[in-house]
Amino acid sequence: MTESPLSPVSLLSPVTDDDGAPFWEYAARGELRVQTCAACEEPRFPPRPCCPSCQSFDSEWRRVSGRGRIWSYVVPHPPLLPAYAALVPYNAVVVELAEHPRIRLVGNVVAAADAPLDSVDPARLRIGARVSVVFAEHADGVTVPRWVLERS
Repeated sequence: MTESPLSPVSLLSPVTDDDGAPFWEYAARGELRVQTCAACEEPRFPPRPCCPSCQSFDSEWRRVSGRGRIWSYVVPHPPLLPAYAALVPYNAVVVELAEHPRIRLVGNVVAAADAPLDSVDPARLRIGARVSVVFAEHADGVTVPRWVLERS
């Protein structure tokens, strides 16, 4: 894979809202946390004000291990956005969390936290492959979770 002239700054950054803001604050500290109902203890993602299980408005943010498995992935051909054209081939993955398989996060599998999006050969990706979270800071100050393959 070749080093791309694009840094994470050139790429899309998440837009935060009041419900999801704590997720991004914890990510900036290098922590992966999931909103959990304080009444019934049901984890939920994406974050929202009311628990869909018991309708409680009480919640807390619980730290999770950051380990999971690739639930789905795609290698866009061609890339959907012009800013990503120089990064082909890159991947977009959906990761189910180890301790909460119903919680799934979208991201990219990379060789290391600060590696470019094209740093992992798409042929190495498999449904069910184990991954661990790493965090990359965009120049706009937002830290995003990314994933690295675990050795099996």
